[in-house]
Amino acid sequence: MSINVKSTFFKPFSALVLLALLWGYNWVVMKGGLEDIAALWFGAIRTLVPALLLLMLLPLLGRPIKPPPLSYVIPLGLLQTAGFVGFMMWALRTGAAGETAVIVFTMPLWLTLMAHVVLHERLSRLQWLALGIAGLGLFMMIAPWRGHLAMASSIFALLSGITWAGGSIWQKRFGHRYRLDLLNVTAWQMLWGGLAILLMAALFEPWHLNATPHLWWVLFYNIVPAGALGWLLWIYALHNLPTRVAGFGSLMIPTVGVLGAWLQLGEALVLVLLPKRAK
Repeated sequence: MSINVKSTFFKPFSALVLLALLWGYNWVVMKGGLEDIAALWFGAIRTLVPALLLLMLLPLLGRPIKPPPLSYVIPLGLLQTAGFVGFMMWALRTGAAGETAVIVFTMPLWLTLMAHVVLHERLSRLQWLALGIAGLGLFMMIAPWRGHLAMASSIFALLSGITWAGGSIWQKRFGHRYRLDLLNVTAWQMLWGGLAILLMAALFEPWHLNATPHLWWVLFYNIVPAGALGWLLWIYALHNLPTRVAGFGSLMIPTVGVLGAWLQLGEALVLVLLPKRAK
């Protein structure tokens, strides 16, 4: 029995580690790509193309292509794709990659609080204390009185983390009602979320794309490893790990992002205390 439990935990946790590497380094990739493409158009491309690729794969893999119930999958797509990706791209447009990554990945704080209220995953006093310390640390890092972070970028990054947490709670709360295929749900929620981002891009951002070899690499990275594969890894980990383990395990992602931004973009390694590294 113990071997079975270890094996059951090892696979989804390994998926979470791989996701941390793919999504962590993607903060550096995305920041560089925004020099050549408008933020929301970038967000729409990096969600719609992987969604279409996954939908084309479904019949080839013998998976159902029929969409999940709209009352379930549209809210999931709006929260977990449109909100998370859309607000994140807006935050990255003016914010530093490492700082944005850290603020977006306050998601586990919101996920844990929402799980306490919605899923009745009760918190101990020690866990409440840890959340309070984390919240205070976040406030001290943003430090609005210092003006060292762009406030609009910080707010968008917070909204990205909150909507992502909301999507995860929606999935945990209502997903068990349906016997849904994981790949099918991933593809359809990305499609609906991507269409919402596309609508916002058409309404609020003029089209801009500078077709450079670097941009094609950025788009490929976001469509294949960080896009289609990344969402599969996240949903697999979320379905097979306790909510708190999946949420706090995802904190590996901004760690990779901050280190990558420091090494490649010359951003501050310690966001509040140290100046930027000279390029």
